Amino acid sequence: MERFSGYVLRHKLLVTLLWLAVTCAGAFAVTQVTDRLKEDFAPPGSAARDANAAIARVYGSGGADKPLIPVVTLPAGQNVDSPQAKAALGKAFDAARSRLNARVVSYADAGDRRLVATDGRTTFGLVFPIQQTQGGESGEGGGRDGEGPDLSGPLGQVLRSELPPGSTVAVTGMAGLEEAAGSEGPSVLVETVIGGVGALVVLAFVFGSFLALVPLAIAVVSILTSFLAVYGITGVTDVNFMVQFVVALIGLGVAVDYSLLLVTRWREERARGHEGDAAVRRAMATAGHAVLFSAAAVAIGLIAMLVMPVEFLRSVAYGGMIIPTVSALATLTLLPVVLATIGPWLDRPRLRKEAGASRAWTAWTRMVVRFRWVAVLVSTAILAALAYVALGMNLGEPHSGAMAKSGHAYEGLTALRHGGVPSGVLTPVDVLLPAGADPARVAAELRGLPGVHSVVAPEGDGWRRDGSALVTVLPSGEGGTAAGKDTVKAIRAAAPPGAQVGGETAADLDFTDKVYGAFPLLLAVIGLLTFVLLARAFRSLLLPLKAVLLNLLSLAAVLGSTVLVWQQGHGSDQIWGISATGSIAVFIPAMVFAFLYGLSMDYEVFILARMREEYDRTGSTETAVVEGIGRTGRLVTSAALILFLAFASLAAAPIVEVKIFATGLGLGILLDATIVRALLVPAMVALFGKWNWWLPPWAARILRVAPSGGRHDRLGLVEPEVDGEAGEHGAHRVPLDALPERPSR
Repeated sequence: MERFSGYVLRHKLLVTLLWLAVTCAGAFAVTQVTDRLKEDFAPPGSAARDANAAIARVYGSGGADKPLIPVVTLPAGQNVDSPQAKAALGKAFDAARSRLNARVVSYADAGDRRLVATDGRTTFGLVFPIQQTQGGESGEGGGRDGEGPDLSGPLGQVLRSELPPGSTVAVTGMAGLEEAAGSEGPSVLVETVIGGVGALVVLAFVFGSFLALVPLAIAVVSILTSFLAVYGITGVTDVNFMVQFVVALIGLGVAVDYSLLLVTRWREERARGHEGDAAVRRAMATAGHAVLFSAAAVAIGLIAMLVMPVEFLRSVAYGGMIIPTVSALATLTLLPVVLATIGPWLDRPRLRKEAGASRAWTAWTRMVVRFRWVAVLVSTAILAALAYVALGMNLGEPHSGAMAKSGHAYEGLTALRHGGVPSGVLTPVDVLLPAGADPARVAAELRGLPGVHSVVAPEGDGWRRDGSALVTVLPSGEGGTAAGKDTVKAIRAAAPPGAQVGGETAADLDFTDKVYGAFPLLLAVIGLLTFVLLARAFRSLLLPLKAVLLNLLSLAAVLGSTVLVWQQGHGSDQIWGISATGSIAVFIPAMVFAFLYGLSMDYEVFILARMREEYDRTGSTETAVVEGIGRTGRLVTSAALILFLAFASLAAAPIVEVKIFATGLGLGILLDATIVRALLVPAMVALFGKWNWWLPPWAARILRVAPSGGRHDRLGLVEPEVDGEAGEHGAHRVPLDALPERPSR
């Protein structure tokens, strides 16, 4: 790091011009990249994805595409069996079929009383708009990419024009309910600006000078450069639309965090009398290593998504790995140039100084060290309780009750429920039958399965094409419920040979099997990689092991918190006006784990690296804990608050799944910065004493790092060489400036 920082400071103009160029190019890429992002979520090679693609290819609709559910209520005195009313219903749905280019089924053509409510006046149908690509062919409809314009309004108008006077029509469906529930929310740009304003307030409090603007400037450079990289990747592979949220808001938090760490250490060096390039180089020698290892920890966490057999997770991982890499690069190259040139001028009026440790955090840490057993037991109990809640997580699409609370979609859902029609009809399951199969016979067999409300298999081109046939199953339970998933499993088991079962629930089941089936092995690999990385960083075996285990425990607690807030609704309704979702989207736990594993490790590196440094200086574990937290407590808290504000801004996004994802990240940062880093970590380090710093010579040779210190005691523990007066162990002391440069770790 010494040679690297020296090179950067010798080429200030070149570094500045390079970053200026890529930032300008990134500003252009931001305006173009959104149109190149995709919205497909299904894992490749899964049975459901293949089925959905085949259904969309042959019929142009269905499969993963959610149908419109028009709910018609006839005027008083008429019912669905009245000759005039039944004819009007048939004419209305025929008009919808022809005018909207849709595949339609209703009571008028199916004659199925399960499509009629208990009052006899209310009935519903299924309308699958046929999606068209630019070339005029039917799209594959494998996910959200296949969705066209919202036709619920035109559908209602077409039906009303043919129905008897006094009839009411309310068009519902999962897509309409989701849109109504998340119809309001700022854009990515607005969310980033909101997060940036919040970050500026925190930074102004931390620095008390114009230096507060520097981390934000580094964040702008990092975000724009990352968008440039994403723009380039979109020319090679598909990139999911979630990447724009990841780059903009996680990038804001990460870039500010890294900059905050280096700027804080630079101010400390200036307070000790170092100026100019010397202060920057000394800050880089310590904080630069922490930034480097933090970025590596984030990248290791995202390996979980890179190796998963799901394209959209891999594409989000690309963005997730780009932003910490670019942020670390900007922090280690551009930021030193800024600090060495205009840093002293910006460090005014210096309402806060970095001469000593925070009194408040020092006092807090002394109390934690004193009551270390109590702190460990209480914090572990809280995390374990939340982790236990995570065992009840239900993966799937949100329940209809968590969606809209007003509007036509809500009115249609309410009419169905009042009429005794189960809400599972909103999540139909399409079964594509091969040539030679008898649709009527298959429909009769599927109709007898438990959990099936009805099965429709009309004749005509909309349901018979190219020798194949399409059968649509209406389950009683929604796809996101345990009952709905069991129904899909039963349909798959009962389907004839060669049949393909599609729908979003089937895709979710395949996603869960593919992604989470190998997750334990993946956790082991990621944990091992992180252990090796941190063992090199801390020159210890116990500290990295504790860091990995605590990280996994805190992540389980985060998932439990997400279950409480969203699946069980303890907070979602009060904050966002969205009732308990009853389930969590299948991709969210994997994404929350991948991002939080690395982001929370940032704080572990920041804190333990400072503790390691203080222990090397003093030889006292308790002093290392108190001084380490005293020096980094405000830094970690401020960094966590900035990240939390970024995620809170992300939670304002109009998509429910993004809200849940942002909530998981925000809760994770809060839990990690409070219960874990401010309570459990210092208590455990104090509890283990000298064992924290244990690195036997054989391990040091394997890790290719210097041993932990001077002589070995009878336990084989290593005591450090320290500067100043005699320490608690009486180890030999050498002034800090006289010590040789520690090798880069």
